[in-house]
Amino acid sequence: MFGAESDPSSATATDDGIQAGRLRRAAPLASLTARTAGDAVVTGLRGRLAGADSTEFHIRTAERYTELLGRSKGALMKAGQMLSFVSAGPVIPPEYQPIYQAALERLCDQAPPMAPELARDVLERELGHCHEQAFAEFDWEPLAAASVGQVHAARLHDGRAVAVKIQYPGVAEAIAADLKNTELLVAFISLTLGCLSPKKLSVDLRGCAREMGVLIGEELDYGIEAINQTTFAEYYRGHPFIHVPEVVAELSTARVLTQELVLGLPWRDALTAGQELRDQWAEAIWRFTYGTYKRLYLIHADPHPGNYVFHEDGSVSILDYGCVKRFRRGQVELLDAIVRECLRHDVLGTWRACVEAGFWRSCDPVTPEEVFAYWWEDFALLWAQERFVVTPEYVARRIARRCSPTGPSANALRYFDAPPEYAFMSRVEPGILSVVAQLRAGNHWGRISAEHLEGAAPFTEMGKRERSFFAARARASL
Repeated sequence: MFGAESDPSSATATDDGIQAGRLRRAAPLASLTARTAGDAVVTGLRGRLAGADSTEFHIRTAERYTELLGRSKGALMKAGQMLSFVSAGPVIPPEYQPIYQAALERLCDQAPPMAPELARDVLERELGHCHEQAFAEFDWEPLAAASVGQVHAARLHDGRAVAVKIQYPGVAEAIAADLKNTELLVAFISLTLGCLSPKKLSVDLRGCAREMGVLIGEELDYGIEAINQTTFAEYYRGHPFIHVPEVVAELSTARVLTQELVLGLPWRDALTAGQELRDQWAEAIWRFTYGTYKRLYLIHADPHPGNYVFHEDGSVSILDYGCVKRFRRGQVELLDAIVRECLRHDVLGTWRACVEAGFWRSCDPVTPEEVFAYWWEDFALLWAQERFVVTPEYVARRIARRCSPTGPSANALRYFDAPPEYAFMSRVEPGILSVVAQLRAGNHWGRISAEHLEGAAPFTEMGKRERSFFAARARASL
């Protein structure tokens, strides 16, 4: 077993093929990285000398490491899922971005599943009895297989349709080994940022690996996820367009999570829906993310498309609460103050709010104007007076501005030092924007945000419905 290994570089395997051992798990990715680097050099030379098209190289490379990540499960696969939905404009040439996104998106819902007999063994061992005692029906063909576990449809004896998430045996140990093996995640990030891009970015690869590791490591205990999900479900129960599945606590453990089964449109179908529906879905996701952050000081920190189920009435069901960040009220207010001062076009106010939040020190050689420009340009969707359509190109420019050491915010970035408690926002924000951008959704985003920042009256129809919902709940609690 993984936990009994005395040599961290020794190589063993669990029953479903999850490889353990640092060297064995790192070797295939390192090999693919080196192979891709060599192919990239050859392809680049052919392109420059003969004008050859490199599309085939990018298709082949995307397929190679999507297959590798899918087989790896654990930390590597989760990392691939994270990258599948973020607009990677500064990283991969624009003409090739769809190739990588299409390949990686398959990791969200088409991961290699474990065998039915293995899933049954895990389920019954966790529940402490045979599955027939708990379920009237159980479909051993998984609905989805992801990085940590797979989901099965079932029916309880009382008739309720449920989804049962079963964690892969040994995956917790495999992930723990991955996260200790910094070189493994560094190799993965290197493959994405280095080998696939003609640009050499100044990126702290080990820092990125540590940050990615924190997010991945929190998703192993389904007991914690059940608590998180129950908190959200209670808050949004009966909401007009946000739905959180109810947890069946008596059939949930640290490795099994049973919850209400949600049926609806998957991500790929949502992308081809009409504009009005896509706008409504995007607004629902936006309000869910930032509304919960503002009211409960909680944020759903894993916004990849596979966690959303879309409905024809404009509502959205939100899944997967393994990674939820909790804030203190003061932390939320400090970040809100920066946005509020910036949107008021108060340069000195923005600077003071940033210093108070700890993003810059007052002695740093950065001007208030540079700090203001860092935020102001990024908030284009909030200060736009008209309906603003969020596109992948807009998100890519935003990420480039935030991350480029040679861009217009280079000096501000040089001294930018966000406190650790805000690190999750740097993942959630581009994730939500990328989801909205792929839906190509438009709205008056500034007016929506003003409800939370300034207490403004709702502007959209969905906002009015939500305000009525919470007002009725408040009256009922008196």
